[in-house]
Amino acid sequence: MGSKTLENESRREGDNPSSSANSNALGGEPRGVHLCRDGDGSLGDGGDSDDDEDNQAGAPPSPLTQEHPLVNNSKKKKKRKKPKNKTSSLKQSSPPRVPLDKLFSTGQYPTGEIQEYSSIVENTSRTTAGEIRYQLRSQLEDDGFLDNYRKGAEIHRQVRRWTQENVRPGQSLSEIALGIEDSVRALLDNDGLEPGASLRSGLGFPTGLALNNCVAHYTPNPGQKDIVLQASDVMKVDFGVHINGWIVDSAFTMTFDPTYDNLLSAVKDATNTGIKTAGIDVRISDISAAIQEAMESYEVEINGKTFPIKPVRGLSGHDIKHYRIHGTKSIPFTKNNNQTKMEEGEIFAIETFGSTGRGSVRDGPGVYGYGKDLYAPKRVTSSLSSARSLYQKINENFGTIVFCRRYLERLGVERYLAGVSIYPDAS
Repeated sequence: MGSKTLENESRREGDNPSSSANSNALGGEPRGVHLCRDGDGSLGDGGDSDDDEDNQAGAPPSPLTQEHPLVNNSKKKKKRKKPKNKTSSLKQSSPPRVPLDKLFSTGQYPTGEIQEYSSIVENTSRTTAGEIRYQLRSQLEDDGFLDNYRKGAEIHRQVRRWTQENVRPGQSLSEIALGIEDSVRALLDNDGLEPGASLRSGLGFPTGLALNNCVAHYTPNPGQKDIVLQASDVMKVDFGVHINGWIVDSAFTMTFDPTYDNLLSAVKDATNTGIKTAGIDVRISDISAAIQEAMESYEVEINGKTFPIKPVRGLSGHDIKHYRIHGTKSIPFTKNNNQTKMEEGEIFAIETFGSTGRGSVRDGPGVYGYGKDLYAPKRVTSSLSSARSLYQKINENFGTIVFCRRYLERLGVERYLAGVSIYPDAS
């Protein structure tokens, strides 16, 4: 029960009618009627009134034979209903075009799949070189660091889902790449056409669409014959999203023939095995061995013949640096003697490639993309004005982010072939 007022306490001690009861006896208004005029308090049968307490305390009832009309006709004061918390009714469109900031207005993005691992602790010194390098990774002190990655991951997840549900045989690779890249830019709410816009957010690297025996690093570029996706094709889709230079690198395989389902299962299992094995102080050789063991436990039957699935040599996973898709550490898919360890605060792309063939790679024709070297000068001296103009465009729009010829033409760059041929950093 609530605390009593001083008026009630004084009445109880003297066992006398309250002053409001006396005023009723003289024909005045009952206590509390003024509240209905003032808009404060509640009248009627709904609430506990002080009159009940007067009767319980022995105070004589009011001699009025007619109740005040205001008491009979007054209505209960309606309590305002608290507005319900409205959740965003926005849903992602198909193809994805609703910016992610509108779907997640709070700025909190979903947490992706988290794999557990058993940490390995080896105390070799009080302060190891790895701990010193960890202290130099300033991004770990940035509160927005993980938010950047979660936002980029959610954009990748939504575009990946749309791609898997909508890409079908009969589409050209140019059409597929354009659909993916337009979706990423729409969800970022950044078309990347203004100087510096693509440095804030954008594609992490050119969209890779590799068919069949082409393992990776193919993207449709101007001047090349366009390729149409066939029902018998196995297509590797590789695209990235970056937020403030932190790149999400993820790939997946699409096939429309159930013959290759076991091949896709092998690669997925090998990738998840690599992620589970990875962790602080884990040696790269141990991760590679686990990936190979998982991959080689599968086989696939094609046209009545059984093929073992082999990990592809010559390609590898890698660490990711700020504005750089490839860092300094590589994670092969085959056993090796690399004793380098993963360290706290590092970012890795665990990638695996499986093959029913020999599992070796060779360079194919054409250029996938271009990347500016980290230590390249701010300006270049060249007799070609187009080369100088191109270098300025690269600095303004890509920096050290890998780009391709399609991205240059989208920016309206012309006569760039002579300029890009000067720099040998193509891959």
